[in-house]
Amino acid sequence: MSDCMLCPRGCGADREGGALGTCRMPAEIYVARIAPHYFEEPPISGTRGSGTVFFAGCALGCVFCQNQEISRGVVGEAMSEAALAEAILALADTGVHNINLVTGSHYTDTLARVLHTVKPHLKIPVVWNSSGYELPETLKLLEGLVDIYLPDFKYFSPELASVCSSVPDYADFATAALREMVRQTGAVVFDEEGMLRRGTVVRHLVLPGCRQDSVEVLRRIAESVPVADIRLSLMRQYTPDFAPPSAPKCLQRRVTSFEYDFVAAEAERLGFEGFLQEKSSATAAYTPKFTE
Repeated sequence: MSDCMLCPRGCGADREGGALGTCRMPAEIYVARIAPHYFEEPPISGTRGSGTVFFAGCALGCVFCQNQEISRGVVGEAMSEAALAEAILALADTGVHNINLVTGSHYTDTLARVLHTVKPHLKIPVVWNSSGYELPETLKLLEGLVDIYLPDFKYFSPELASVCSSVPDYADFATAALREMVRQTGAVVFDEEGMLRRGTVVRHLVLPGCRQDSVEVLRRIAESVPVADIRLSLMRQYTPDFAPPSAPKCLQRRVTSFEYDFVAAEAERLGFEGFLQEKSSATAAYTPKFTE
């Protein structure tokens, strides 16, 4: 991290020297929340919850980010690798279904070392929960350490990706990252209780006014990896509560049923299996309380 190139932005910040990268974080790990979380996809949350570890900072910086309380800078508790390993094992002991590392891409090399420590002691899967804007070379550090990849695939259009996240190259990097994730995990595997043990689940959040872009995202995914080997989580939880007044006008409202159903129909036509969301999911109430 003395010349950080972990993510596609390649900002080259000297994070070891205390400089903040595009992710707005130094090299030291900052954890915002460690607790069971019950609002992930059903085969991840189950009945006992997913053991989430939310990291501070993010290299993407989406204008509508529902986790912006922790994604925009140095917040939470600084933890050493040893302390984090101990906390992960303690979380596993609470009976959660998995260990879910949320937005840890800017710590990938450090977290790989932590996982090398804890993995031999875990009897539950490790989930890598990310924006999808990652480098395949960086993801290779996690091979054999991550059982379930849970990436977003946010945008197809360079213009939309630029307006929302200042990354016009998002789709190309997300495609390459997804291929690497599926290469590592193979086809999805469920246990006898229907809980996911291995594989890749791709999330796509339908944005208001952007249904055609969503369709192009689904087509890109279907062209890139075997549809039968993954699961799709088609999300309609977008809420304008987190979008600033300067955000595009379309982002100042929720997704309509027509827009969501239009995209869901394309997902069905392309042969995706997976998960849909109810209209009631479009509320800020499902955002975790990061002070816990």
